[in-house]
Amino acid sequence: MVVSKVVVEVPATSANLGPGFDCLGVALTLYNQFEFILQEASASPVEIVVTGEEAKAVSQGSDNLLYRAFTKFYEHLGESPPAVTIKIQLGVPLSRGLGSSATAIVGGLLAANALSGNPLQEWELLQIAIALEGHPDNIVPAFLGGCRLSIPTDKHWEVCQIPWSDDFVPVVAIPNFELSTQEARSVLPSQFSRDVAIFNSSHLGVLLRALETGNSHWLGLGMQDQLHQPYRQQLIPGYPQVEEAALSAGAYGVAISGAGPTLLAITSKGDAMKVAEVMQNAWEKEAVQATVYPLDINATGATFNYPFSEVSRQNL
Repeated sequence: MVVSKVVVEVPATSANLGPGFDCLGVALTLYNQFEFILQEASASPVEIVVTGEEAKAVSQGSDNLLYRAFTKFYEHLGESPPAVTIKIQLGVPLSRGLGSSATAIVGGLLAANALSGNPLQEWELLQIAIALEGHPDNIVPAFLGGCRLSIPTDKHWEVCQIPWSDDFVPVVAIPNFELSTQEARSVLPSQFSRDVAIFNSSHLGVLLRALETGNSHWLGLGMQDQLHQPYRQQLIPGYPQVEEAALSAGAYGVAISGAGPTLLAITSKGDAMKVAEVMQNAWEKEAVQATVYPLDINATGATFNYPFSEVSRQNL
C-alpha cells in the first residue's frame, strides 16, 4: 500500500544517563511532529513550513536535516525523491541535548518508507539512521521507545531493551541557551586512562541493574561518569548549583542530557515536582532562565498514521 500523506511523531530522548556515553538513551514524552504530503512531479522538490517556538531557527531549504534524511532513503534505494511538502510542528527544544536531530532523522526515514510502500524493514531503517547521526544513543530510543543500549558489531548495531523501573521519574531542566554537540565534543580528551575505562564500565553495569530493579542507591552510584561530564560541565553555567539543589531535594542522580545543556535528574514520583522546582530556582539564582518539569518514559518510539504492521520489533 502506497499513501500520499503521512504524519510522523517522534519523541525526545535523553542520552548517556551518565556513564553510557554514545550507547545508552531513553525516550521521553516530548515530541516533534512531521507531516509529509506528496506533490505533483512538476512541483518544486520541497516546501517546508515550520511552526513552534523556535521555528525561525529551522532551515526551510534542502539542507533541512529532516529533508536530508528523507532524500537519503531514496538514495539508498537508487531512486530520485518525490516532490513533497513538509509541515514541522516543533515540541523538542533545539540544541539542548534532547535529541532534536534524532527526531528529524527518524521522522524523515520513516515517512519516506511509508510513502514508498514500506520497502525497507525497520531494522534496515535503524541502521541508516544511526549512520546518518553518527552514534545510536538518541536514534535508537527515538525510533523504538523505552530505554535502549546499543552495541556495535563488525557489520551493524545490535540493540538491547533496558527495563526502566516505574519507581524512577525523569525530570528535565532545560536552560534558555543552546550548546551544540560539536562544541560539547570538542572539549573531550582524545584518550582516556585504564582507570577511567574501568570506572565507567563498572558504573554503567550498576546503572543498568538499578534501572531494572528500582534500587535508588545503585542509581545514584551508577549515574556517575568520568568520560565526558567532568569536561562538559564547564560549558554549562550553574551546573554545580543545579546538581546540588536536585540532590538535596531528593533526586537520586543528576546527569547531563546528551551533549547538554539540559540536565536530567532521576527521582521518585513523590519528589519529582519538588526536584523540578529547586532546579529551576537554582538556575535562576545564576541568572539562567530554565524550563523544568517531570516527564514520563515513552515506551512506543516513533508513531505515524500509516501503520508499520509488516515489521516486528521483537528482535530490536
